[in-house]
Parts: sequence; structure tokens; C-alpha cells
Amino acid sequence: MQLLAKLLKALNSDDSPWQLAFGVMLGMIMGLTPFLGLHSLVILFIVLFLRVNLSTFLLAYALFSGLTLLLNPFMSGIGESLLVSTDLNAMWTGLYNSTFGQLTQFYHTLTLGSLLFSLILAPFILVISKVLVVQYRVRFMQWVNKLKLVQFLKGSRIYQIYQTLGE
Repeated sequence: MQLLAKLLKALNSDDSPWQLAFGVMLGMIMGLTPFLGLHSLVILFIVLFLRVNLSTFLLAYALFSGLTLLLNPFMSGIGESLLVSTDLNAMWTGLYNSTFGQLTQFYHTLTLGSLLFSLILAPFILVISKVLVVQYRVRFMQWVNKLKLVQFLKGSRIYQIYQTLGE
């Protein structure tokens, strides 16, 4: 519940729509792929190093982790088809024989398939989530702020105390 409140606060804040959209995209990649792996460390580094909204990242991670249960057979099939391809056999053998290749864990069908699937999906999720944030701010946020109840609550002393605690 607290995470949802932080998301709504982020949507209503002055954060760039791109910061929120990158949080959704990176959370999607992290949620669709197995947690333990080199790619997870890279994503966590990106999230912590760049100005990505952490609330949207965590919410997207939770949402797409649940969706993973439905998509695992499909993503595993993608990874298996790549790993058994005779054209790529030499590349997979060379990658597996290197230390870096073993760290990537691309010899697991689910890791390879889910990472490829999420990377293909990433640009679409980025653009869609950016558009949704902008549309929320243009249409829905103005409508909510016009409600008498919201105006009354924002004018109250309790809301002012809440704002100072949130900073």
C-alpha cells in the first residue's frame, strides 16, 4: 500500500516522465528475467546510478514478476530454440568456455529466452509508459485536483504536515 502511495506521489511530482518510464522499463526487465545473474546486477547498477524513480521500478518489478509465471513456458521456448540452433553452436560453446559466459548464465534456456524477450519488449514499454505518465498528468491529475474533497484535504493542516514529512 505504501508503494502504491509512493507511485501516486511520483506521478504527481515534478519528476520527468522519462524517469518514471525508465523505472517501469527496467522493472519489467528485472521482473521477467531470473533474479540471480549478471544481467540483474547490471540493471540494479543502472537503477541506482541513474536518476530512475525507485517506486515505479519496484512496482513494475512486482507486477512483471507475477506475469512471469504465465510467460515462462514461452520464454523458455525462445531460449531453447536459440541454444539448440546449429548455426549458433560455436558461439554458445565459446561463450560457455569463458568465465564471462558462465557469469551471464546464457546456457539456461529461461535466462536467455526471458532476457531476449524483455529486451525486445523494452523500447515499447518505455514509450508506452512515458505516454501513459504524460496522459495521466494532463487528464487525470487535473480532474482529481478539481474535486472539492481533494481541495479541502490539500488545504488542511494534516496535509501540510504530511508534505513536510515526505520531503
